[in-house]
Amino acid sequence: MSTTVLTARALLLDMDGTLVNSDAAVERIWRRWAENHGLDPVQALKVVHGRQGYATMAVLLPDRPMEENYADNREMLALETADTEGVVPVPGAPAFMEAIAALPHALVTSADEALAQARMTASDLRMPQIRVTAEGVSASKPDPEGFLKGAAELGFAPEDCIVFEDSEAGVEAGRAAGMRVVGVGPRAHAYAPTAYVPDLTHVRVAQAADGTIELHVTE
Repeated sequence: MSTTVLTARALLLDMDGTLVNSDAAVERIWRRWAENHGLDPVQALKVVHGRQGYATMAVLLPDRPMEENYADNREMLALETADTEGVVPVPGAPAFMEAIAALPHALVTSADEALAQARMTASDLRMPQIRVTAEGVSASKPDPEGFLKGAAELGFAPEDCIVFEDSEAGVEAGRAAGMRVVGVGPRAHAYAPTAYVPDLTHVRVAQAADGTIELHVTE
């Protein structure tokens, strides 16, 4: 086991797969959608994580009118918000959220506000006061807009922020924003984040005298 120490002024946190394990609900709903549209659900599930629903649909059905994707996306969000069975915190997430409570941080998620509230509540996790949800961006991850907005709302430059992400789209978005990325969980490992942890039990948070956040990350 090796430990890397990263320093930052602020943290930007993805939700699904990073703080909350919602894979069971996501896969139930998206498997059904894929089958209804004649797609291989196994292949479809490889691209659903990290993106907003309409962006996933655009990847899977590239010739489909975007208006249909937006309409389906609204239905999918309602289904996902209502289905919290099996939604639990990622190991270490409760302690991690407690450790950063007084530090600059924001949630940056492809979920809308209602879905974010539902999943954080189901996982019994504190909702960050500052958050960028689907309603607040014009482009889905892997576009960096969400992370750049989160940094701006916290009042820090991109290079002073560290992103926590689990998906390819999320890691790419963090990199495109000019930020370092801690990859969380098995999906992230393949996308060469700045540092990698199996889950949040492998992250220790400290604060230096000048307010700098120190992350002790153990792979």
